[in-house]
Amino acid sequence: MSGQIWAVAAEGGYLYSDELSDILRQQVQPLTKFRQLCDMQDGAQKGLNRGDKFFWNVFGNVATQGRRLSESDPIPETGFTLSQRSLTVQEAGNSVPYTGKLSDLAKQDVVSILDKTLKDDARKYFDIEAYLQFNSTPLRASTATSTTAITLDTNGTASQTNNVALGTGHVKAIVDAMKERNLPPFVADDYVGVSRPSTYRNFKNQLESIHQYTETGITFIFNGEIGRYESCRFIEQTFIPAGGAADSTVFDPWTSTPDPWNNAASSWAFFLGGDTVTEAVCVPEEIRAKIPGDYGRSRGIAWYYLGGFGLGHPDATNARVVKWDSAA
Repeated sequence: MSGQIWAVAAEGGYLYSDELSDILRQQVQPLTKFRQLCDMQDGAQKGLNRGDKFFWNVFGNVATQGRRLSESDPIPETGFTLSQRSLTVQEAGNSVPYTGKLSDLAKQDVVSILDKTLKDDARKYFDIEAYLQFNSTPLRASTATSTTAITLDTNGTASQTNNVALGTGHVKAIVDAMKERNLPPFVADDYVGVSRPSTYRNFKNQLESIHQYTETGITFIFNGEIGRYESCRFIEQTFIPAGGAADSTVFDPWTSTPDPWNNAASSWAFFLGGDTVTEAVCVPEEIRAKIPGDYGRSRGIAWYYLGGFGLGHPDATNARVVKWDSAA
């Protein structure tokens, strides 16, 4: 069987030693951030027995703007369009089988070790799925060499090959573009930016006092939040690599797809307005034990989840997410 067995030291035998520390130590685990940024709450309680689709309606503006009326004018009549979006609920999970002999002879608790390891694996899955939805936004901000101006494309592809690192001038231009498009804020009056520490490095060097903009009075601080600038709160994440992920089913956090950024000057960043991504949950993530087989000698533990993620506004007119990007 694959999984954890007693006979192979690296797969289970090391769980017993004459003098073994009681402290559980793991390899480095990244701090994941994207799932907390899924702010469309209507899918959170989808529940069971309601099919594998989750739908939401988007109502457009009225076709004719209201206006002043003279005394003899009738009140004008108009209408609006309605579009419907959807996501498909999927199953997800992972498991580690282990033998009864390993559990019986190990000095450390096998089940608690697997429980913690699988929970780390599940957290990474959710960040991958959320990232893939943010990454499908049609709004792409890029620039070739300017430190103050951007080109905002609306077809899902950046038109400029970026050769400069993200800086304060770009942040101002992106936030201005979001405000000009009347994008609602993510929380209070602020947008949210999320990227890797190396992408923020030039930006933070230009603004060494960024931390003075973090307000002590904010009642909710995002995990990984590092500061606030130009009506935008910034979050660092270290899990999704610089090149991004193409498919959650083959995603490996330690290798990445080719990065389009010239001279490694920067990498992607997302700037979020409100009502961005929804997570529809049928069965929240849970740890499950395998029904023992072979008279109790074959055991296992797994995490399981039934749900899905969807970008709230995939059309360019109403899109709420801007990606700092570069042409390949």
